[in-house]
Amino acid sequence: MFGMVPFRGGNVARRKDPWDMGSVFESFFKDSLFPTLFSNNGLMKVDIREDDQNYFVEAELPGTDKNEINLEIEDNMLTISVNRNEETSSESKSYIHKERHMTSMTRSFALDNIIPDQAHAKFENGVLTVTLPKKEAGVKKSRRINIE
Repeated sequence: MFGMVPFRGGNVARRKDPWDMGSVFESFFKDSLFPTLFSNNGLMKVDIREDDQNYFVEAELPGTDKNEINLEIEDNMLTISVNRNEETSSESKSYIHKERHMTSMTRSFALDNIIPDQAHAKFENGVLTVTLPKKEAGVKKSRRINIE
């Protein structure tokens, strides 16, 4: 089987009023069906590759500061999470305009056959690369299945 499997958890939040059409449309357009149209939908693009000794998880996090990223390995699960607070303001003669925006993204991956204590990560040019050493480097588990 595969050494790493992405966990695609859904949004479990429930609306208090099922007839609230504003929240219905808001949920619809924040859905993962529209990732290219709406960039603030909480998705991070992740690639997973491997060689004989390691798995490599590469997450695209443009505009993110290194201090906003949290990495954890717990109970055979790698979790990458980002919490970002943005505040913009502009001043004019008669008013001050401020907007606050908080972005939170989380991706989790089931782990198999890795050494958690030797995992390391680097963040460069908006790309987070997590290197996860394999326990049994270079060993491919396969067997031939006879057909009866």
